[in-house]
Amino acid sequence: MKFIPHHSMNLEQELLENFEQSNWDSGVDGRRLASRFSAISQIGRTEEGGSRRIGFTKEEQFAKKVVAGWMEEAGLEVTVDGAGNVFGKLEGTESAAIIQSGSHVDTVPNGGHFDGVLGVLAAIEVAQAWKDTGYRPRHSFEVAVFSDEEGARFHSGVTGSRAMAGELNRDVQRALEDEHGRSFENVLEDNNLSLTGLIEAKRDLSALKAFVEVHIEQGKQLEKNNLPYGIVSGIAGPCWLEVTFKGEAGHAGNTPMNDRSDALVTASSFVEKVSTLPRQVSETAVATVGKMMVSPGGVNVIPGQVTVTVDIRDIDEAQRDELVTLVQRTAEQVANAHQTELEIMESIRVKPVPVDPELYLLAGKAMEMASGLDPFYLASGAGHDAMIIGKYVPMVMFFTRSRKGVSHSPLEWSSLEDCVETIHALKIFIEELDQNES
Repeated sequence: MKFIPHHSMNLEQELLENFEQSNWDSGVDGRRLASRFSAISQIGRTEEGGSRRIGFTKEEQFAKKVVAGWMEEAGLEVTVDGAGNVFGKLEGTESAAIIQSGSHVDTVPNGGHFDGVLGVLAAIEVAQAWKDTGYRPRHSFEVAVFSDEEGARFHSGVTGSRAMAGELNRDVQRALEDEHGRSFENVLEDNNLSLTGLIEAKRDLSALKAFVEVHIEQGKQLEKNNLPYGIVSGIAGPCWLEVTFKGEAGHAGNTPMNDRSDALVTASSFVEKVSTLPRQVSETAVATVGKMMVSPGGVNVIPGQVTVTVDIRDIDEAQRDELVTLVQRTAEQVANAHQTELEIMESIRVKPVPVDPELYLLAGKAMEMASGLDPFYLASGAGHDAMIIGKYVPMVMFFTRSRKGVSHSPLEWSSLEDCVETIHALKIFIEELDQNES
């Protein structure tokens, strides 16, 4: 059976179906937004109806060029840094301090049309609405399009925002290769960039007053609560563990059941228990066993060794670390009960990134003003460019409802109405923040 994508026809037409434009006085134009979504969706269109704009490819480059044109239409001054990040800036009337907003236009190999793109178009739409209504902000406003957020080509994402923050290591980047054996440095040259330019893309982030990113939720909380958008309460930091249970391999037919040290039986008990642990810590904690390696791996061989990976996340570092300890203790208890050896190796531990408390409250006020809705807060389990910038600059995010929580897929979908409502809240938020004296 041939796969039929959710939106196989013209994306603009589908977005506009049943959409009723309102709030014209604000300058936010849903029809313009639909047209721009559709234009970007045609760049790197896949046979399945998705998007393929891998970081540092001609497709990502072209998408950035199209976006730069829209920035200029909105009255923004466009610049490109050594990482290929595109910035569109509107100088403030009273302050050089920058309120920055944006996201990315690169995708996974067969992704959707909203992830990243929504955040870019939302920020441009705010600037365009200001131009159309004659509003000039006191503080400078800058739209950012970051390179290679998804990291699909080199399995090392948020490249553009890390470059801007000065987090990239020259030797680490030089060692990267794509699936075709092409070096990161050679790929940069294909994009008229260089490793030196990438490193020199670091900016003085003290010039930024705040960073705000709009993104699709990539989950179902907003849909379950029948809300068009919500406010991110924090970005979870992952800790990855490799847990290895060592038993004794043996012949499946000749080894009695009461004389076995089956590592897979042990691992299975552990996996079942892991799923019960997050609720003991917090409502935002999660733990996932996403990979299992069984050795020797024969149909007629008792598993002698099993390694499972555990992805542990929470938006609060202390809570996340408490869950890590619980997982480790559980592994020890299970190994002892089944008389198997245990090894635990930690491969990643990233700090969660909190949302700035003042911006958090201001975003809630903007939600009330824009939609008459009580503020709704939800955690982000996934990483974003805001996760990088938020280490150095006050940060907040808005999440837009995503149908069935689907993302990174041609089935990814957010209604035009939900996108427009989110942009109204973003615009009000930025304008309220712009009036702050600091």
